[in-house]
Amino acid sequence: MALIPLAPSDWEEFRRQMPVANEWAYFDHAAVAPIPNPAAEAMVRWTREAAEFGGAQWLKWKGARESLRASAARLVGADINEIALVRSTTEGINLVAEGFHWQPGDNVVTLADEFPSNLYPWMNQARLGVETRRVETDNGRVDLNRLAEACDERTRIVSISWIGYASGWRNDIAAMAEIAHRRGALFFLDAIQGLGAFPLDVRRTPIDFFAADGHKWLLGPEGAGLFYLRREHLERIHPIGVGWNSVAQASDFSHIELKFKDSAARFEGGSSNMVGFAGLGASLELLTSLEIAAIGERILAMTDLACRRLIEAGATIASHREDRHRSSGIVLFDWPGRDPQSVRRQLLDRKVLLSSRAGKLRISPHAYCNESDIARLVEELRACT
Repeated sequence: MALIPLAPSDWEEFRRQMPVANEWAYFDHAAVAPIPNPAAEAMVRWTREAAEFGGAQWLKWKGARESLRASAARLVGADINEIALVRSTTEGINLVAEGFHWQPGDNVVTLADEFPSNLYPWMNQARLGVETRRVETDNGRVDLNRLAEACDERTRIVSISWIGYASGWRNDIAAMAEIAHRRGALFFLDAIQGLGAFPLDVRRTPIDFFAADGHKWLLGPEGAGLFYLRREHLERIHPIGVGWNSVAQASDFSHIELKFKDSAARFEGGSSNMVGFAGLGASLELLTSLEIAAIGERILAMTDLACRRLIEAGATIASHREDRHRSSGIVLFDWPGRDPQSVRRQLLDRKVLLSSRAGKLRISPHAYCNESDIARLVEELRACT
């Protein structure tokens, strides 16, 4: 079904839901995103209820948490029992890294330029005799033949980021999953730089696991994220961080029996970040009201425009942009004759926010960003000394 473009008024309304846009040109969603009005309101409401009623509202908060789980499942085409609510991408990766039944001589295949959270949990299994193989990339771009060559009969997991944080390259995750499965391995997706910006359907794309904190493209607060585990793998990952909330009889504290929940919720252990999940749920509701596919198209349009304006101003684009289907919301560029960290600090003083990564400047606009933000970015870059 063809995507029906949203009207300019839809994007203007989205922008009105982002208070940060009143004063800031915000180009740092690949780091820590601002939260929208609905998320702020949900979190303030939770705080007031916690102050005024304490635990009397706990069942209401639990219901909101379960609504988030259902929304997250719909977002990615999963069953609700395949979604766990976690604190971070790191926690989600560690659930698999620490819970998998490794044998000495097993290996994990990943990329050399992955974000550290998608390296250290796997490298930490060296104590069990597990090798972490890191495939080199061309500024983020992956040679699928090299990835396949790194896998062998002892490869148990291939773990890749959907989008490279330091390059902006969007990986062909369907092809990567097929490479892993061809070797009998499982495919783990670090989804944090894509979820909320681009569509993901875990039924069409055979991902075995993914994790994503909500504080980037999902526009949620830090400390509230999502973990997906394909139902058929539930018994393959031994729960870690086990607590009262891991078991089937979670609310019956007098019944002591280590009988895990028959769902991904068995990985949630103890008490939840109720306020964080309230905020993430509200943000997710806002995003899905616009359709994630439309958001992705808008983000690509904004990054394409930003690249054109930056090149006209004298910048050199470092991210691969020749294949639009490999492009993302992340663009790295060089600003000739200027130190990236110094430029970032000067722009911060002028309420223009971007990042410095890998010795370059990095922008990551969301769909509520507009042409005036890009014009302001270029104007303030020109003013940097």
